[in-house]
Amino acid sequence: MSNSQDMVFTLYGDYVRHRGGEAWTGSLIELMGLFGLSEQAVRSTLSRMSRKGWLTRSRSGRHSFYSQTPKLLTLLEEGAQRIYHPRHDPWDGRWYLLTYSIPESKRALRRRLRKRLLWLGFGALHQATWISPRDLRREVEKVVDSLNIHPYVEFFTARHRGFSSDQEIVAHCWNLKQLNEYYADFITRYRPSFEEHQARLMAGNELEPAECFGQRFMLVHEYRSSPYVDLNLPPELLQDGWMGLGATQLFKQYHDLLSEKAEAFVDEVLAQAPLK
Repeated sequence: MSNSQDMVFTLYGDYVRHRGGEAWTGSLIELMGLFGLSEQAVRSTLSRMSRKGWLTRSRSGRHSFYSQTPKLLTLLEEGAQRIYHPRHDPWDGRWYLLTYSIPESKRALRRRLRKRLLWLGFGALHQATWISPRDLRREVEKVVDSLNIHPYVEFFTARHRGFSSDQEIVAHCWNLKQLNEYYADFITRYRPSFEEHQARLMAGNELEPAECFGQRFMLVHEYRSSPYVDLNLPPELLQDGWMGLGATQLFKQYHDLLSEKAEAFVDEVLAQAPLK
């Protein structure tokens, strides 16, 4: 996935999706231009996403508009659920296993399945056996349906009876050290600007709407597109000194701090669209 396409995903997921799912090309060019994308780069990205079935293009006179497709909406809603509404239910001690046997002739499907499993928070117990402490059956069913791989996949509920500990299983299936380092780095990079913006607001100094939009966009863009987005593992399975909770709290606080003016800025830009 190209970076420009990923940025359009973020824009639609965090803003356009909540405003009818359609935007004028001129507005998209203006918003994406704030991050260094040229008009030609934005137009090329939108055209490419339309060919791939993520967007639908429509015209009104000389003006073009791009609407999200059901395919894109599904992806965006999954991402929003993962980022803004993670599960906090206590762990019941059970594990949920997915196994697959996809023939070599369909290895492209195999790669797509693995990518989706990683996004859902599964870890690889073995090459074709993936595991989660969360019951993600409904999410798995959607993936299996979308890829049409029912004959090749099985899903189980299990209890661990030995011989390692549950924490050792987690350490084997997920790179918690790397994930914790990512969270620590995220906090190091974003806490200073959060505290600066918070102090400015408390002192009665206004933040520019465009500044709020730019900072919130990049905050969400990194958090959403990172391969290290929260695995949502139960607290009982996490290591001491876990930074994930702190990173999640910072993300939410900073997001809320910037939201009012960021939303107002996007409303202003989108309102420039010509009438259809």
